[in-house]
Amino acid sequence: MSELLRQEVLDVEVAFRGFGFQESDDNMVPVPFGDNFEWGVFLQEHERRFDLFSAGHTHTAGVEVRVWAAEPPAAQGQWDEQGEVDFETTTGDVAVWTMTLGRSDHLIRLGEPGWWRVRVGCTGREEVARLTQTEGVAYGVEKYVIDFWPKA
Repeated sequence: MSELLRQEVLDVEVAFRGFGFQESDDNMVPVPFGDNFEWGVFLQEHERRFDLFSAGHTHTAGVEVRVWAAEPPAAQGQWDEQGEVDFETTTGDVAVWTMTLGRSDHLIRLGEPGWWRVRVGCTGREEVARLTQTEGVAYGVEKYVIDFWPKA
């Protein structure tokens, strides 16, 4: 069984249905977050970054980030959406980016540079879509679990 190295829960501000994770050294990212964002694609891999497409326009998503020593067991439960991508970091740190704020204060410390595998699962998509269309802003309705582990 894989060892869980780090875990944290973030509140991520989502606007224009998007947010992303990218290499902390912005100079190492050839196409920074926001550019080439693909509307409607839940999980999109780019060089040293990956983007997430939310079901709600403007809201705060709950994001649980877990860093593992090796491939973790699949998270339990039903996912509205899920996927996996490869991610390369040159520093071992990952910054969270939003459409309106740019780089946020959230920084995920993977511990070492190199290639990582990322698994993303999401719940609450129908409800956040409904709430952001009928009531405006929602808080913590759409939830993400993001697992990072070194790619073998």
